[in-house]
Amino acid sequence: FAGWAVFLIAVPVSIGIAESFNVSLYAGLISGIIGGIVVGLISGSQTSISGPSAGLSFIILNEIAALKSFDTFLLALFIAGLFQVAFGLLRLGSVSYFFPSCVVKGLIAAVGVILILKQIPHLLGHDTDPIGEMSFWQPDSQNTFSEVLMISGDMHFGAIAIGLVSIIILFVWEFSENRNLRSIPAPIVVVIVGSLLGLLLARLDVTWSVEARHFFYVPIPEATATSWIYFRVPNWSQWSNPTVYLAGFAIAVVASLETLLNLDATDRLDPEQRNSPPSRELIAQGIGNSLCGLLGGVPITSRVVHSNTGMLSGARTKWTAVIHGFLFLLGALFLPVYLNHIPLACISAILLFVGIKMASPRLFLEMWKEGRYQFIPFIVTVVAIVFSEKLVGAVIGLSFGIAFILNSNLRRPLKRTEEKHASGELIRIDLATQVTFLNRGVLEKTLREIPSGKHLLLDASNSDYIDPDVLMLIREFKNRIAPKQGVEVSLRGFKDKYSLADEIRFVDYTTRELQQDLTPRDVLGILQEGNLRFQLGQGLFRDYSTQLKTAGQGQFPFAAVLSCIDSRAPVETILDLGLGDIFSIRIAGNVVGPKVLGSLEYACGVAGSKLILVLGHTKCGAVNASVNFACTKGDPEVMT
Repeated sequence: FAGWAVFLIAVPVSIGIAESFNVSLYAGLISGIIGGIVVGLISGSQTSISGPSAGLSFIILNEIAALKSFDTFLLALFIAGLFQVAFGLLRLGSVSYFFPSCVVKGLIAAVGVILILKQIPHLLGHDTDPIGEMSFWQPDSQNTFSEVLMISGDMHFGAIAIGLVSIIILFVWEFSENRNLRSIPAPIVVVIVGSLLGLLLARLDVTWSVEARHFFYVPIPEATATSWIYFRVPNWSQWSNPTVYLAGFAIAVVASLETLLNLDATDRLDPEQRNSPPSRELIAQGIGNSLCGLLGGVPITSRVVHSNTGMLSGARTKWTAVIHGFLFLLGALFLPVYLNHIPLACISAILLFVGIKMASPRLFLEMWKEGRYQFIPFIVTVVAIVFSEKLVGAVIGLSFGIAFILNSNLRRPLKRTEEKHASGELIRIDLATQVTFLNRGVLEKTLREIPSGKHLLLDASNSDYIDPDVLMLIREFKNRIAPKQGVEVSLRGFKDKYSLADEIRFVDYTTRELQQDLTPRDVLGILQEGNLRFQLGQGLFRDYSTQLKTAGQGQFPFAAVLSCIDSRAPVETILDLGLGDIFSIRIAGNVVGPKVLGSLEYACGVAGSKLILVLGHTKCGAVNASVNFACTKGDPEVMT
């Protein structure tokens, strides 16, 4: 059923795209067959459906004009397919992982807006342009908006009636809770009802009867046995023409980018949220485009509109694409007479409904809530695609997305925090994930502003890449500038290839000297500050590996803490302490018995702790259980 639904919208779109390229209408049918059967079988995607691409119109028209014949263009298309296969084998499909989600969502919304704007004229009987024409600037010198404004003088009431009935059916199916009703895709019902309504209007009223130009048009071959004459073959005599190879490479790059963008968009629309292998998709598209070149078709890519139509009709596997391809083959050969009884208003209603789903207000609201760094690239992508070509608009959106990422990195290339350890104050600088040469100026200014006598920790633990210029700056500051300024520098987290080994030159654990110098009031202040950092989520950096080695040589805790065994009160965590800072005595209910008292005496009298802290907490389970037992005089085993 889903294959039928996709087939019904794919046929007029494919023929319309071929018509907009000024080539044989059979070229669109051939590409539809190959995109469905061949690409569908090879592709690793369960939801992507391929077919002729309106987004390539600009480059196709230019290349046909440059190569001076459609047959030579077919040779370039054959070569483009080979390039795409090479792209896939080289795993270049991974470039899709770098597409910002805001741009991909912008593409989805933009395609939805274009579908709505482009189908309104067809829905009202204004069928002056092919239904597959999706560019802003149209071949008839009109544009998307001017075409909408022109429909007032060219509306057809029969087509309007069919279109409105089709819209009503689509919305009834969308909101119906009847499972039996929803098991049949609404597009099939729309086509059947619309076709019958077209025949009925022709019998009832001449003014409302739908004319031939408002119906599907599939070319009818004179005889099935002579259908082969509609195939075109490449002009092999031009194989040594370098222009052909340049054209093939250009087509391959543009078609691959559009495929990857559409594939990413399709995966985001997939109800099961599956991920399609992009490099395998390039191989499948390459084989399909080479066959299109051999048999006289037009370039194909993954089509987000076809794919979404399939999913909305219940498609869950790649067999929807394959079935729609076989229906293309059967329909072109045996069913054109019947297909030509389908009103275009039916198809435009289906595409309009798909557009409404893709450009839903909810998507715009979600992107608005994500903040300006997501919304601005998103809305720029939408506007750019609507007012140009899909790929041109996507590139503009990508440019804005990259610009915002760079701006974010420039604004926050590092994080500077001041930490107060037991042994003194520390300035810690966390480097960003990507530290490029663009961040050098900010980092250099920050380093030169470190006050004399301070200790600096440069932490690269979260950095995936650091530019060589930045590494040179860090080495120069550590070895030459910092000693002159009286700044002590420690390093942490730098990769081995950077030749900057971890070097911790400050003490963040208790030593014999530190323990002797601290007073009980000093220790209380350290514990209070640690608890405040815990509450604020601003815990200190601690080099536990160094602390572990040092603790093995002896212990010099500055406090003894008596706390409950409650699992929700980990002492070192809520006081933000390191290894060896305290003695921790934990017993249910903080009850001091002889053994606990002996431990406290050892901590202070022998180990030199300066302070005893009793750490209690509310709703102690041990205390509550004891009170309940005492009050009820029950059996402890039963209570347990």
